[in-house]
Amino acid sequence: MDSLLLQMSPIGLVIALILVVRRPPVQAALAGVAGVFLLWGLGAAAPLSGAVTAAILQDTTILFLSTACVIVPGLAFVILVERGGAPQAIGAWVKELGWAPPAQITFIVLGLAPLLEAMTGFGVSLIATVPLLMSLFSRQAGMKIALAGMVVMPWGTLGLATVIGAQLAHLPAQTLGTHSALISAPVFLCLAGVAMWQAGIRRVMPWLGLVLVSALFSSVLFAINRWVGPEVSGVLAGLAVACVGLGISLLQRGTLVRWPRAAWPYLALLGVIVASRGVFVLSGWDGLWVIRGEHVSWKPLASPGLALLMVTMLMSVRQAAAGGFPWRTLYNRARFSVATIFLFLLLSQVMVNAGFLVEAQRTLQSLSGISLAPVVALLAGLAGYVTGSNVGGNTLVMPSIAALGAGYGPWLAAMVNSAAGHGALGSLSILSLITGLAGANREEEHGLIRFAFALVLLNMLIVAATGIVLLYLAGGVS
Repeated sequence: MDSLLLQMSPIGLVIALILVVRRPPVQAALAGVAGVFLLWGLGAAAPLSGAVTAAILQDTTILFLSTACVIVPGLAFVILVERGGAPQAIGAWVKELGWAPPAQITFIVLGLAPLLEAMTGFGVSLIATVPLLMSLFSRQAGMKIALAGMVVMPWGTLGLATVIGAQLAHLPAQTLGTHSALISAPVFLCLAGVAMWQAGIRRVMPWLGLVLVSALFSSVLFAINRWVGPEVSGVLAGLAVACVGLGISLLQRGTLVRWPRAAWPYLALLGVIVASRGVFVLSGWDGLWVIRGEHVSWKPLASPGLALLMVTMLMSVRQAAAGGFPWRTLYNRARFSVATIFLFLLLSQVMVNAGFLVEAQRTLQSLSGISLAPVVALLAGLAGYVTGSNVGGNTLVMPSIAALGAGYGPWLAAMVNSAAGHGALGSLSILSLITGLAGANREEEHGLIRFAFALVLLNMLIVAATGIVLLYLAGGVS
């Protein structure tokens, strides 16, 4: 037990610095990296080795490049669509549809918000949904509905966390994506139900409609993960719900409200993503250039960052008269998030390659499937919540799960991916964005923090319960 606590202390230090001391994640991650190198040098794990050090640096570099090549163009895309007024235009467009509250909730929470968040990540969907929901409902209800809708979708930034998690778990990205879609399916329904309840909707028919739409969302998410990959699954799941809603609106009104001109980048990004994935699936060109490390690999041509870069360059050309490309803004917004991800990846790779997870793996292996599932859900949900990142949560927990072997299959890895994602989207960084957009006072902010943490705990319970059931059906629980 003493050796377990010593080897896991770098992760405990990170969590304590964020939750107790309230330090920024980048500082906590830096302290964790310093701590793990100090313990390694003092002999707390495997002996120092040049080969192990080379493997750590190689795998960390590849994982970091695969992440940064999505995050940086993604942030550039976000900055330019904000400058063009696209999120505000989308909010006005939804109001023009003139739907009743139940239809508005369903369309926003399971359609529009996941669609926008899956394309860009970084909480960008909130820029459109928070002002819109606060204009449709009360301030408190609007903020809580926006948060519930945000926590629904852990496939942000074109499925980046699922792709990175699959590499850490040594699984195909499509396998982790499909299993995560099944693990998260009850979360989608429950969180959308929380949003409906906050809006004061109690009639039976809207709830039946919500069940049907949630089933559609989960089915499309599973199918696209299986047949195409996680990069476009969240986009197309949200788009499927949005298209159904717009089809119903067309039948009811006899006309369709035109998509706002200012929001053209979202359509362009969708077109480039779908077209590029179609070309790669049919031709296999995405595998022409593969960068391999000790335990991970990266296909640059298959990176969703390529689509983000193309559309961002197009936007930059069209907005050239508005002051040129915002390099300074991009640097200021990217430096801490990119540095934090790099440090978390470095921390995870040191712990994996230097043998820091040996005792943790033995402890986990001593648990049965039925007791292992809640532990995994708790650890991953907490990791996602404290880091504010699905990628960060995966890097902290996924290596320990991967080392358990194939006996449990990909279900535990999917639990990590889902719990970390749902936890991250209820984190303090997301809350600060909501309260900033809403102009919330201190009392409203504290109430929202409690509500968010309750949602994260609820999601952990749902993921654990779903994981136990699916492990049992798969034969992993006796």
